[in-house]
Amino acid sequence: MDEYTSFAAVYDMFMDNIPYGEWCEYLTGLLKEYGIDKGLVLDMGCGTGSLTEQLSEAGYDMIGIDNSEEMLEIALDKKAESGRDILYLLQDMREFELYGTVAAVVSICDSMNYILTYEDLVEVFKLVNNYLDPGGIFIFDLNTEYKYRELLADSTIAENRDEGSFIWDNFYDEEEHLNEYDLTLFIKEKEGLYRKYEEVHYQRAYSLDEIRRALKESGLEFVECYDAFTREKPVEDSERVYVIARESGK
Repeated sequence: MDEYTSFAAVYDMFMDNIPYGEWCEYLTGLLKEYGIDKGLVLDMGCGTGSLTEQLSEAGYDMIGIDNSEEMLEIALDKKAESGRDILYLLQDMREFELYGTVAAVVSICDSMNYILTYEDLVEVFKLVNNYLDPGGIFIFDLNTEYKYRELLADSTIAENRDEGSFIWDNFYDEEEHLNEYDLTLFIKEKEGLYRKYEEVHYQRAYSLDEIRRALKESGLEFVECYDAFTREKPVEDSERVYVIARESGK
């Protein structure tokens, strides 16, 4: 999982359309519904720490883990600027370790889709279950197969700015349920020149049945699934869903 190396430098610039404030409000609303209004929370796949910072501001004691050193360097810069007490750990979510348990684990921006095998997904869920307080809550989002198949599919997306540009060539394998996007980046350097970088990202589409089964295998209890940013059940053309699970005994 070597994604987000050169892309880390321009990630926040190209993701500036994400309303992290609204996402945080939705997430904290869900946490509070299940009695998590304070305490230690793990942000799994925290990236550059945008959501981690917001959850810290909302009153949670935050830990962030990510397997991209470059992304965490940016998160640490944000932490230094805000002065917030956030612990960042460079770890792969498939084998992460914490010093103790947490009240909740959250994972957004389709981090779970980067887990490419069902077996690894179960391992991630087992670790989450292990590090949750009794009755603790796990909330994560997923891009849906509909989004990969109908919206991304075999397409090209490009964006050009003064600071940098990207070309994203997307391919979706319906048989393997694997989405590949080949990312070509042109990043502006200090001398005014642009350096070219190339990265390949893979994500997997999981059905809700697979998610339910993996949660059960890991010891977690499936609680609910929502069409993203609503309290409604997913529909056929849902592009992103939120799944809520609960620790139910180690």
